Amino acid sequence: MKIVVIGAGAWGTALAVNAAGAVEAAGCDAPRHQVTLWARDAALVKAMQAEHANTRYLPGVTLPDNLLLQGGGETSLAQAVSGQDLIILATPVSAARGLLQSLQQASVPVVWLSKGFEAPVAAAPHSAPSLASFGLMVHEIRAQVATDLRAGILSGPSFALEVARGQPTALVAASEHAEVRDALVAAFHGTSLRIYASDDIVGVEVGGAVKNVLAIATGLCDGLQLGLNARAALITRGLAEMTRLGVALGARAETFTGLSGLGDLVLTATGDLSRNRKVGLQLAQGKTLAEVVKSLGHVAEGVYCARTVVQRAAGLGVDMPIAQSVVALLDGKLRPAEAVAALMGRGPTTELA
Repeated sequence: MKIVVIGAGAWGTALAVNAAGAVEAAGCDAPRHQVTLWARDAALVKAMQAEHANTRYLPGVTLPDNLLLQGGGETSLAQAVSGQDLIILATPVSAARGLLQSLQQASVPVVWLSKGFEAPVAAAPHSAPSLASFGLMVHEIRAQVATDLRAGILSGPSFALEVARGQPTALVAASEHAEVRDALVAAFHGTSLRIYASDDIVGVEVGGAVKNVLAIATGLCDGLQLGLNARAALITRGLAEMTRLGVALGARAETFTGLSGLGDLVLTATGDLSRNRKVGLQLAQGKTLAEVVKSLGHVAEGVYCARTVVQRAAGLGVDMPIAQSVVALLDGKLRPAEAVAALMGRGPTTELA
């Protein structure tokens, strides 16, 4: 299979490395697929070509010799996707609209890896809120700009470094199109990656987006040394918030007990490689949000989509107190200890409420 990965950040590079690796069978060292990794940044492409590594985003991982590196003005996006069997978008949500518009005539499956919401469009004064005035998930963007595109998402609990190293990982291929799900299974399913198929793209996208916000809250909890009891309660109640929002948006509740819901939430909220968790940990140390974002050097999607999560929930009448506290914390309206006090000071309710 011919696969092109658009975007050479940590996750895009890791997936390209995994797909380009040798077939995992005794006596066979042939490449699994013909994989191209494409990036806009000319300096990044040249550095990867010279070093056989992506030291900026995925240090310590050697790139396979058969991984084709393109971009940087020498190869256009149109040239990179021409003749491919599968197009993978490994970019932040902020780049999704432009890329999907560029690829709207693609005749092969297009899949994104990003988890989050697009920045909301500013609404006119005194106008009623519309879908466009909220930030959209990528499947909603695709419905606007690339209606006929056969597309989907590959998501689930996955740190890029572990996938690049070939450590066991399970992901979900979600799409309304069976062809897309089948292509993802054919491309990535193997002894180090298990790919499960789902047609609940709404649930998979909601889980991937909201878990980033909840991971900030859990990082804050751990940074304040509130204990393991508090962490367990926060993750569990966070899962309830995620499920409420997802169901209100049309997802199936059972999706959130799977890999893209509970699985991704547990990993991102507790794993030391999680950027969103690090945001919460550093805020608990008294750092400003600007200082935290600068120190990370990578995108932490939870910072950028937390407000949209709360806005979408409010528009649907869904209660999300943990997400609301994260937004207040990021906006500087609450200090870390005050955010915790606000959550613990809420009135009693039933567990399923």
